[in-house]
Amino acid sequence: MDCAAEARNLVKIYPGGVKAVDNVSFCIRKGEIYSLLGPNGAGKTTTVRMLSTLLKPTSGDAVILGYSIVGEPDKVRRVVGVVPQDLTSDDEMTGWESVYVQARLYGYSKKEAEERTRQALEFMDLLNVANRRVSTYSGGMRRRLEIAMSLVHDPEVLYLDEPTLGLDVQSRRHLWDLIRKLKSEGKTILLTTHYMEEAEALSDRVAIIDHGRIIAEGTPAELIRRLGGERIHLKTRGSEEARKLVARLASAGFKAKAFGDTVVVTVENAARALPEMAGFLSDVLEVRIIRPNLEEVFLELTGRHLREEEPIDSFRYRIMTRRIRG
Repeated sequence: MDCAAEARNLVKIYPGGVKAVDNVSFCIRKGEIYSLLGPNGAGKTTTVRMLSTLLKPTSGDAVILGYSIVGEPDKVRRVVGVVPQDLTSDDEMTGWESVYVQARLYGYSKKEAEERTRQALEFMDLLNVANRRVSTYSGGMRRRLEIAMSLVHDPEVLYLDEPTLGLDVQSRRHLWDLIRKLKSEGKTILLTTHYMEEAEALSDRVAIIDHGRIIAEGTPAELIRRLGGERIHLKTRGSEEARKLVARLASAGFKAKAFGDTVVVTVENAARALPEMAGFLSDVLEVRIIRPNLEEVFLELTGRHLREEEPIDSFRYRIMTRRIRG
């Protein structure tokens, strides 16, 4: 297999014995978008930090375009671009200055740095606002600027750590289009996300990660096929009621599981199954039919939903604190 980036039994244990990444291995093929899909705290960012040589693994290694992250970190940094979850651009600099400084740090001459800056900003649809201060940029523009900064040295492998976190739907879709454009230019992309629709829309392959371990891997279609049918979600008054309902449904031949106060019934066809279940629904508070998707895969594998809470976006947090102070 032709791997552009290969993680080999990566482990990261933080002080206090917290194992953030637990024996993670995967291969990202050249030119594909490979997603790590999982909730907050699953180990996605720690994995990216190790693959980009910002964090040394406790054990294991990874090879990026033939270079070891443990033995050849300087060479790895020359061939990868990193868009971190936290924003790194300076509010007081312009977009042009932010990208240009990155180019100069990579050792390019003034003339070449200027050309690379122009190309990166143009690619990310930011050339028309290049001379504005970063503090005036919207959240979507800030995210695109971070990607432009990571592209200025034309890396072959790009890590995008939650690139659309906190963005509105329109900005998110615009960024999706740009990520697809990066793939069409031949970039190999590692994307981390907790948005299942993002992973479905963009990924060639997906690895579902939870508690530092990869628990499933495949194309979105392959993972979804594992569910084996449609899902009916039945919300009850509590977990005890859910367990009792599961027992009644099971006695009637239905495949049902309880997840807290919700019962999930797997059926071939929800429209045909619901009339057959009518006698069991008198005390049910809510009925939802869910088409098979990656969030349902995660629920099946872990017993909980992918997004149990929405993280605070760092851009919005910085804007909020600035307003409070000002």
